Amino acid sequence: MANVVKLKNGGAGDNKGSGNDMSVTLPVLHGTVGPDVLDVRALYKNTGKFTYDPGFMSTAACQSGITYIDGDKGELLYRGYPIEQLAEKSSYLEVCYLLLFGELPNRAQLEEFEDTVMDHTMVHEQVATFYHGFRPDAHPMSILCGVTGALASFYHDSTDIHNPRHREVTAYRLIAKMPTLVAMAHKYSMGQPFMYPDNNLSYAGNFLRMMFAVPTKDYEVNPIVEQAMDRIFTLHADHEQNASTSTVRLAGSSGANPFACIAAGVATLWGPLHGGANEAVLKMLQEIKNEKNVPAFIDKVKDKLSDTKLMGFGHRVYKNFDPRAKIMRETCHDVLKELNVSDPALDVALRLEEVALSDPYFIERKLYPNVDFYSGIILRAIGIPTPMFTCLFALARTTGWIAHWMEMIGEPEQKIGRPRQLYTGPVRRDVVPLPKR
Repeated sequence: MANVVKLKNGGAGDNKGSGNDMSVTLPVLHGTVGPDVLDVRALYKNTGKFTYDPGFMSTAACQSGITYIDGDKGELLYRGYPIEQLAEKSSYLEVCYLLLFGELPNRAQLEEFEDTVMDHTMVHEQVATFYHGFRPDAHPMSILCGVTGALASFYHDSTDIHNPRHREVTAYRLIAKMPTLVAMAHKYSMGQPFMYPDNNLSYAGNFLRMMFAVPTKDYEVNPIVEQAMDRIFTLHADHEQNASTSTVRLAGSSGANPFACIAAGVATLWGPLHGGANEAVLKMLQEIKNEKNVPAFIDKVKDKLSDTKLMGFGHRVYKNFDPRAKIMRETCHDVLKELNVSDPALDVALRLEEVALSDPYFIERKLYPNVDFYSGIILRAIGIPTPMFTCLFALARTTGWIAHWMEMIGEPEQKIGRPRQLYTGPVRRDVVPLPKR
């Protein structure tokens, strides 16, 4: 099937074909669901022109069978499965298996997968020395970014990207070791000793123990908190071609080793427009200070002349509702009830939620609480410091990054990423000798 597109000369530049209107036939590619895609790969060859799409908002840079989002419907699918069903019926490691291998595991496959992942939870003892090279007050994401990239120095026996076995071993290692690295970043910032993994616990339970246990006394994992953490991991495991995932793919297209690619994803996720949303929620709650101040804050949000922003409400992708938010809301209230935490910031959060779900201003504008709003509240209630929030996001998203990296490596049409540009600088000119300038 083909479509005829009229290209109009915009008057910028003297490239081949400029100055004249032209018609070019572009093939239309069809996915299993979602919008059709115009195939522009031969556009420059045939017309001498590129497309212009800042932010790649209208550009499909790859084919992928991993995750699908329909923002209008409020739908998020991992390999075709609705995120709501996975969060309720499957563990995070089941979801990891699904994202990596395309199907949910049976019991035997899951047990083998869990055993293999947990066998890789320890890191080389010398990795700890990297942490001591950072200032104690360093942001944990800067530490995580550096240490993740450094893993290539310790596990170079599995960095042959063309070897399927190497790719699989690296996937296991990254999924297994990321909780250990994140917990070590937390312990280092607290001045506490690192806790070794306990492979008798679940993936989420082991992470909580490494985060909060100390050698001087026993630590018992709270099952409600354990389930909440597992769901947070599941709900953040992948989100299609977002900035960090696209970065992992772009870095991987150069043939870079997988540890470097995941470190690039961590660095991108650190950006406040991407992974820092739940941090922004907590900052907002702390600035409001008390639930009695909520009405005045809401009035500022509604005031068109005010620059006050409501963080954790609405979503750039989901136009009606965030499908992850319902599950996270239920989990959030379970955790708050279980822990019975007394915290003004959490009181403010619950009051904001009440307003958003009842006030016509928010309902009409579809400013619903999103997954970042609820996950931020949960992490705060559990006792995780705000600077650590994005590290947990990176931990959860690692399996999605790896799945996309593995998919990209196996794509026959894969080429090194090389975006084009619309050049607006000076035209060719000659250098004037220094004495004559």
